[in-house]
Amino acid sequence: MRTLSAALVATCLALPSLVHASALRCDNKIVSEGASQVDALAKCGQPVTKQSRTEYVTHKVKEGARGETRYGEASTEITTSTTVEEWTYNFGPHRLIQVAIFRDGRLVDVRSGSYGY
Repeated sequence: MRTLSAALVATCLALPSLVHASALRCDNKIVSEGASQVDALAKCGQPVTKQSRTEYVTHKVKEGARGETRYGEASTEITTSTTVEEWTYNFGPHRLIQVAIFRDGRLVDVRSGSYGY
């Protein structure tokens, strides 16, 4: 019985680290991961600051004659660009500053900073 209780406690403590869902909380409204910037503006209003940058990612693709991947075939490099925006929300001195990160207009992460002002 003691072993079962210890295993249950260990499992419960590990659960929060296994589940990672980013959400931006604005008063009683929540903007969940995958939400659009329009949704964030409607629920949270304008951020204090916005920073934008373009990131480029290059992938090597090896293809055969019919689109099949084969070892030893010539590869092609494909570069794609994505727009990343960081919106900073300051909810005052009793809450942490929240930085909402959007990739191509969709919420992908929320990071906390220090207490607001």
